[in-house]
Amino acid sequence: MHDDRHDDKDALNPYLWGRSGEPDPEIQKLETLLSEYRQDVPAPEFPQRGRVLVFRRVAVSLAAAAAVLLAVSTLVWQPGQPGPAWGVAPLEGTPQVGSQALKHTGSIAEGQYLVTDEKSRARIDVGLIGQVYVEPGSRVAMRSGKPNDHRLALDHGKIEARIWAPPRLFFVDTPSAVAVDLGCRYTLAVDAAGAGFLHVISGWVAFETEGRESFIPEGAMCTTRPGPGPGTPYFEDAPAELIAALESLDFAQLDPEQRAVALNTVLGTARQRDALTLWHLLTRTQGDERARVYDRLAELLPPPADVTREGILAGNREMIDRWWTLVDPRAARFWRFWKGNFPGSR
Repeated sequence: MHDDRHDDKDALNPYLWGRSGEPDPEIQKLETLLSEYRQDVPAPEFPQRGRVLVFRRVAVSLAAAAAVLLAVSTLVWQPGQPGPAWGVAPLEGTPQVGSQALKHTGSIAEGQYLVTDEKSRARIDVGLIGQVYVEPGSRVAMRSGKPNDHRLALDHGKIEARIWAPPRLFFVDTPSAVAVDLGCRYTLAVDAAGAGFLHVISGWVAFETEGRESFIPEGAMCTTRPGPGPGTPYFEDAPAELIAALESLDFAQLDPEQRAVALNTVLGTARQRDALTLWHLLTRTQGDERARVYDRLAELLPPPADVTREGILAGNREMIDRWWTLVDPRAARFWRFWKGNFPGSR
């Protein structure tokens, strides 16, 4: 669950938000690069109804600025060299970076671990692109700080990531899948057995492993386990029966009769909003199961005219992807563009 303490002023970078406290070298570098564009004209007043639109435009502008800075960083960075260290701040208790107890702000470099005990929390400043809050009882490694590959590994525990960069620049490795950030805010927890649970608060996240991909939007969740990898995503308000049956389909060893019962439950309780779940099931079922998923999804969200039942049952990836554009048209185009064209995409 989301911890509202993260919204406290002391949980944020004070220099970033109020230019108070100890100057942040990375933010000072950003200020220098953008100083030529500074203006002294007061900001205009916007009516209440226009503030959401303004905020979105500002967010897009920040992402674009981050993209430019990251492109410059890529030119400066030499392949084969480690990426720069990231800032770390203790929020509660005394976290550890390597063997060093962190009582004040410090840093973490590639290959180092940040460990929090049951009484400590910390914040990692992920270069210029965001922040990660590390909850008590967690072990996180910095895998890469390269401009096109900002990467952590969550061995166990829980984090909350807030990223404002273009997609596919920030990754979190877990024992069973990789969380690929698409410019968003999410929580990710990993238990002692290596099972993970991802909850997207805003934006989108992809869960990937060995060709298996789950695409998780705002308000949705997804479980991953060693072996099977990412399960099928579902919205947090999905019917309890659907969630339980989906868990069985994804991870339990079921005989054909048991699978039929579980699939019946998913299809029977699915709402139009749950087209997200059924779309994912198209690629995780075969034969008669896929036909049944197709028929129910077509009832809830009729496919585009050029998507045929025969093509879907044959596993035509292009048709499956075209159907996805109806699940969320904006997110679908956004995801496919960045996945195919942004440096570092895989």
